[in-house]
Amino acid sequence: MESVHQSMRQQGLVRPAQGRVLGGVCAGLGRRFGIDPWPARLLFILILLLIPGSQILIYPILWIIMPAEPVTATPPVDVWAKTTH
Repeated sequence: MESVHQSMRQQGLVRPAQGRVLGGVCAGLGRRFGIDPWPARLLFILILLLIPGSQILIYPILWIIMPAEPVTATPPVDVWAKTTH
């Protein structure tokens, strides 16, 4: 399964850490193809409506095979150090 995740990462297909609604699949697909998340979600729904029953299979499968975007930790900002007296 790790080779599948690595292949998806190389192609830019990752579920983003921010901006998810459910699992981040549509947001990740939208990012990969250069469209905003909401139009990507609507397009995904329209495509799935053309193939009855596919919603039950395709989204969970993509959720499993698309790796999550690595979360980069940002150091906490010291508010008191930035204030001048």
